[in-house]
Amino acid sequence: MTKHVAVLMGGWSNERPVSLKSGAGCAAALRRAGYQVTEVDVDRNIANMLVELKPDVAFNALHGPFGESGMIQGVLELLEIPYTHSGVMASALAMNKHQAKIVMKAAGIPVTDHVIVPRSEAARAHVMAPPYVMKPIADGSSFGVFIVKGDTSHPPQEILRENWNSGEELMVERYIPGRELTCAVMGDVALGVTEIVTDAAFYDYEAKYSKGGSVHVIPAQLKPKIYDKVQKLSLAAHAALGCRGVTRCDFRYNDAAGEDGELVCLEINTQPGMTETSLVPEQALHAGHSYEELVAWMVEDASCNR
Repeated sequence: MTKHVAVLMGGWSNERPVSLKSGAGCAAALRRAGYQVTEVDVDRNIANMLVELKPDVAFNALHGPFGESGMIQGVLELLEIPYTHSGVMASALAMNKHQAKIVMKAAGIPVTDHVIVPRSEAARAHVMAPPYVMKPIADGSSFGVFIVKGDTSHPPQEILRENWNSGEELMVERYIPGRELTCAVMGDVALGVTEIVTDAAFYDYEAKYSKGGSVHVIPAQLKPKIYDKVQKLSLAAHAALGCRGVTRCDFRYNDAAGEDGELVCLEINTQPGMTETSLVPEQALHAGHSYEELVAWMVEDASCNR
């Protein structure tokens, strides 16, 4: 019997537009792969919607708080609907960059030094010698991220604006110059390593989603031992946080720091972008998996108790 897949998309986070694109792409690919698909624009009545819909599987294409923080995962566990990606604990851990870095550091994964400070304090004066990066503890798509350069006299005042909706505590971490690398994990296999090249100050929202905003180089042109290290660290982070399905780890690599450079893991993303031109589908294709095969694998991998 054909599986009925509910593709959960949209939601109400800052990343709603990205989620709608991810969800539409996944839904179309799942239909091409032979599944019965219902696209669900998630609102706060999602539990009742799913009870009425009675899908065999929920494909989680949500991004940002609620969608990747363990909340929707908890709803799906209560309703006993098998779902894709990581479970409640892993999702909640990964979404909180502070807690995720504590777990990764304990597992031997190199991370940047950081402090957690209230928004008002972060705006008042430098809490760390520049250059540093300031970011929300639990948000995605680089919303609310600022790079404070070494010659900056004061912190960015934009974090005090009235419409700020990225939390009252911020993470301030040491800035690592160099190259932007990322690697996806599919089950228990690390896919290829991509280098992200952009003219922007960093891989921000515009660089991620605007046409021509960035170039994805896969495989990244790295020394074999560094390429291998990125893959091993991605697997280690995936395992340390208890992730399932597909994740993506982001790294900074300063190849000018000593013979082998400095490689640090910035974060792990349990709900990576899933448009056809997103990083994970590109890496899957490099490994020999079409977009349709990737999303079908995710549906067949779905379960409860993740």
